[in-house]
Amino acid sequence: MSGQGRFAGYNVASLRKDLLSGTIVGVVAIPLGMAFAIASGVKPEYGIYTTIVAGILISLFGGSKFQIGGPTGAFIPILFAIGMQYGLENLLIAGMMAGVMLVLMGLLRLGVLIQFIPKPVTVGFTSGIAVIIFTGQIGNFLGLSGMQRHERFVDNMKEIGLHFSTVNLYAIITAGICLAVILLGKRYAPQVPGSLVGLVLASIAAALLFKGGVTTIGSAYGDIPSTLPSFRIPGITWDKLGSLLRPAFVIAMLGAIESLLSAVVADGMSGTRHNSNRELIGQGIANIAAPLFGGIPATGAIARTATNIRSGAASPLSGVIHGVVVLLILLLFAPYASSIPLAAMAPILMVVAWNMSERKEFMHLLKLKTGDSLVLFITFVLTVFADLTVAVEAGLILAVVLFIKRMGQSHFVSKVLPDSASVKVLPQMVTENHDCPQFAIYDMEGPLFFGAAYRFADTMPSSGPDQAQTVLLRMGKVPFIDTTGEANLAALVKGLQENGGRLFISGLQPQPLELLKRTGLYERIGAGQFYDRTGEAIQAALRCVDTGRCQGCRHAAFRECAAFAAKPEPSGRSALAGRAPAAARKLGGEA
Repeated sequence: MSGQGRFAGYNVASLRKDLLSGTIVGVVAIPLGMAFAIASGVKPEYGIYTTIVAGILISLFGGSKFQIGGPTGAFIPILFAIGMQYGLENLLIAGMMAGVMLVLMGLLRLGVLIQFIPKPVTVGFTSGIAVIIFTGQIGNFLGLSGMQRHERFVDNMKEIGLHFSTVNLYAIITAGICLAVILLGKRYAPQVPGSLVGLVLASIAAALLFKGGVTTIGSAYGDIPSTLPSFRIPGITWDKLGSLLRPAFVIAMLGAIESLLSAVVADGMSGTRHNSNRELIGQGIANIAAPLFGGIPATGAIARTATNIRSGAASPLSGVIHGVVVLLILLLFAPYASSIPLAAMAPILMVVAWNMSERKEFMHLLKLKTGDSLVLFITFVLTVFADLTVAVEAGLILAVVLFIKRMGQSHFVSKVLPDSASVKVLPQMVTENHDCPQFAIYDMEGPLFFGAAYRFADTMPSSGPDQAQTVLLRMGKVPFIDTTGEANLAALVKGLQENGGRLFISGLQPQPLELLKRTGLYERIGAGQFYDRTGEAIQAALRCVDTGRCQGCRHAAFRECAAFAAKPEPSGRSALAGRAPAAARKLGGEA
């Protein structure tokens, strides 16, 4: 999608729509930005800075017409873990490194590769992240005091148990007010930003009814400044770049997945089509710039993007306006934000976690009880109890192994013979008393690659003078061969040729043909032994039959067998050499 295309037909009416939608999304983004920052282990203003800088740049340079960018819930466990292990400045450096990686991914046109991540993996880690976010807010919802946040899920659950005796009734009431407003607003007034209204009403109630009775942003993190931080380049060294490479890659991959998923959702809602590579470049630029102003890593936000579209956005300008609105609110109302109770922000994150949990899809995949169910479960458990990096790596490896197994099982090799009644080659025609000792036909179906090599090897005859010396492979249903499959074919050819036999192939598709030519196996087999039609291949193969061995044979595998047994040639070759056998003539039209 070109920049001109994203603004095609833009007019004053479009500007009015963008102003309205941008304002609405900007108002919605403020409590989310602060909540995501706090949950990520940084000060709330960093979430606001991210919303402003990254939100504007993602809309300007991204590849989706309606994408809204900013801090998201998916990043919470990742950013918290990196901040705990490496510190805030190194978290910002990792964010910048992730931005560079995203730009490179876009320039190398790798956006399409994100689509190859299996759904059970994405659902598994998304549901796991939702559990971490939800449980991470229990302490604030209950107003527990003296708690420390840990990197591991189990340690955080133990912390809740150890401090459960410090439950604060005022905090529960405050959180309950906010949660009630969010839930009621979603049901009866879906157009109203329930999280913002709930946050404001809960904060007012806490200030009027039990002032000083609950922990606020100001008491926990200090007052929120009403200005953007000055431009500052973090202290980057080669040692830091080396140590932060892995966390930066995790941020980049998660950002790419999240932003492209959001862009796909936006396409479905608006009928547009995003440019995945440009979207990655835009996300990269935003993540390089945001840390220079104190911002944390950002990506496309599905809920805010959906709100933007439902509010009537006409172009990417709505995303720019959303960032400007957040900046204006920061400049004008920052002192009031310091009075927001942490208990009032907990329900917002809990609802976000509930909405992102994909619980219906999770249960659907789990109930299937297939390999995908196992991938889902493993990814989910490791996300919650280990970390997202290990979870995704394990999920992908397991998915690949299961895929290879399935693909290997989809490769079939069956021995076949012509059926005179249907004029087709069929596996049921091969029996103990109805087979040809000299000429074997095999029907192959499915890709011949390393995962299917064992099936090919188990079905093909072993080499030896007592085995069929002429073999025909029907490969019209083999779309792909890799070097392992080619090696299997080469071994078959070698065994046949050492015993004076031949291999014929019919219906070979373009990719296998190209590979056999590149490896030289095509020349070893002989160009004259490749045929487009099975009938032509059978005709040629039957000319190689030693009619001397046909004397006394009672198998009668082919119609021509009677002629072979009755009319042995002095040369010992086929009595039908030079003319087309009847079966072959009828099979001439079958590939």
